[in-house]
Amino acid sequence: MSTPSTLVFGHRNPDTDAICSAIAYADLLQQTTRPDAIAACCGPPNKRTEYVLTRAGLPAPRIVMDVRPSAEDLCRREIVTASFGDSFHDAYQRMQAADLRAIPVVDDRRRVVGVLSVLHLMDLFFKDEGDPLKLRTVTTCLQKIHDVLGGQFQHSLDPEQRDELLVMVGAMSAEGFTDRMHKFPAERLIVVCGDRPTIQLPAIEHGVRLLVITGGFSLSPGLAELARIRNVSVLLSPFDTLNTALRIKSSQFIDRVVDTDVVTVLGKASVVEARAIVERSPQPVFPVVTDDGELVGLSFKSDLINPPKPRLVLVDHNELSQAVSGADEAEIVEVLDHHRLGGGLKSTQPIRFINEPVGSTCTLVARQFRAAGIVPRPGIALCMASGIISDTLFLRSPTTTDTDREVLAWLRTICDVDLDHYAREFFEIGSALRSSLPAEVIGEDCKEFTEHGVRFSISQIEETGFDLFWERKDELRAALEEFAVHNRFDFSALLVTDVVSNGSLLLLSRESEAWEEINYPRLDRSLYSLKNVVSRKKQLLPLLSQLIATARA
Repeated sequence: MSTPSTLVFGHRNPDTDAICSAIAYADLLQQTTRPDAIAACCGPPNKRTEYVLTRAGLPAPRIVMDVRPSAEDLCRREIVTASFGDSFHDAYQRMQAADLRAIPVVDDRRRVVGVLSVLHLMDLFFKDEGDPLKLRTVTTCLQKIHDVLGGQFQHSLDPEQRDELLVMVGAMSAEGFTDRMHKFPAERLIVVCGDRPTIQLPAIEHGVRLLVITGGFSLSPGLAELARIRNVSVLLSPFDTLNTALRIKSSQFIDRVVDTDVVTVLGKASVVEARAIVERSPQPVFPVVTDDGELVGLSFKSDLINPPKPRLVLVDHNELSQAVSGADEAEIVEVLDHHRLGGGLKSTQPIRFINEPVGSTCTLVARQFRAAGIVPRPGIALCMASGIISDTLFLRSPTTTDTDREVLAWLRTICDVDLDHYAREFFEIGSALRSSLPAEVIGEDCKEFTEHGVRFSISQIEETGFDLFWERKDELRAALEEFAVHNRFDFSALLVTDVVSNGSLLLLSRESEAWEEINYPRLDRSLYSLKNVVSRKKQLLPLLSQLIATARA
C-alpha cells in the first residue's frame, strides 16, 4: 500500500490566487520540508488561470474532488493470484514469496472467483485424516507431479489429463504390495518406489497410471519398454521416497478448497462503505475489484478499518466549509492564508499556521521562498505574480499592502515578462460573462460563509466594464436563485467587479429587510451599485455581516 502524498490545496471553486499559491507552495515544499508535496485543486482552472499556466509553462494542479480515499487508493497493487487448476505447491510458493496468508483466485479475465488461504491449503493434506483411502487420494495431473518433483519423464501418456489418483508407496514386501495393489483400479494408481524391480514389474504389469522411481534411479531398458507397451507413464524423481510422496501430495489442484463465497470490495467504494463490509467478515483478505469484478488490488482488514489519513496543506483558505470534500477527515499539516479565521479547523498536533493581512496568498508564498533563501524559477515567479495581480487587481484593491508591493517588485526581477503588459492581457482574457454559462459564472469563484446563523455564498468575477453583465442580467439572476435553492443557502450573491473603474455590481438571489440598510444605490430588483467596492474579503463580507447582524438584532 503506497504512502499518501501531501496535497497542497486551495479552496473550492478556486480562483487564480488559490491555484497559483498551491502550485508555488508545493514547489517550495518539494525543495525543503515535504518532497512528496503535490499541488491539487477542487476543479479545473478558469480561463484566466489557464492563461497564467500557459505563459508560465506550468502544468495544472491535480484535480481531486474528494480527499477521502477509496478502497482502490488504499489497496496493495503488487499482488499474486491463483487460478483453478493451480497446484498446492504453486499457490503456496507464491504466498510464501509475497508473505501473504491468503490470495485471490481469478479466472482468465482476471475476475475474482474466490479466495485461497493457507488454512484452505492445509485441508488438502489433513482434512481426510480419518479416512486412509481419502488421505491417499490426490486430484492432479501427471504434468503437475512432474513440475513439483522437478523430475523427468521416462515415458508419459496424456500428462495434462486431470485424474483422481491413489498414491501407493512400495515399501513393503513385493508379494504383500502386489496383493494390496490389485485391490484398486490400475488406472487410478500412482506407485512410488526406489530401485526395486520386484515392485516395478508388478506395477507395470498391472497397468498403473504412473510409476514414480525415486532416489535418482531409472527403469532398466527392458522394464522401460514394457511400460511403453502397457501404457504406463514413468517419472523419475530426484528425491527419496518419503519426500517424493509428500511432493506428489502437494501437486493436488487447489480447486476443491477455494472459498468461492468470497467478499469483495468495490474499488470506487469509500472507506466508510468498505469498512462496513469488512468488519462483518472473517475473511483474511479482501480483493478490491472493478464494477465488472476485475481484480485491481488486495486489502487487509486493517487497511480499511484504520487507513492512513490524507495529509493536506491549505492555502488561500482556513475554513473547512471552503475546503475540499473530506478535509474534515484528513490531517491538516499547514495553513497559509490571508483571510479571516473561520470555524471547524482542528489539529491533533501543533501545525504551521501563517495568516497575515496581505492582499494575496501568493505574497505569503513568495515570502516563504525568500525566507528559505530560494530563488524561484521564472515560471513559478510569474505564477506567484499572477496570484498577486489577480487578488489585488494589480495593486489597486484596498486589500493591497506594502508587503504585496514589495514582493511583486521582487518577483518582477525574476519573471521573464513585462508585468505591466502581462497584467493588461490577464484581465482582458477569459471573461466569465463572455465564455461561460450562467451556472458556471456563479461557480467559478464561489465561497460559502455563515454569519449569525445565516448561511450564504458570495461569487466574484472580474470584468473590464459592465456591458456584458447588463446583457445577461436576467439569466444570471435566475441561475443565482437556483444555485441558492440547490445548495440550501439563505441567499447567494454575485459580485461583478470592473477592474477599470474599481467598482462593482452586487446581484442577490433574494432580498430581505436587511438590505434596506445597505446604503448603496439599488439599480433593479436584487441589484445594487457598489462604488469603490472590489474586495469580497475586506469590503463586501463585513458589509453583509453587519447587515445580517442588524436584521437579527
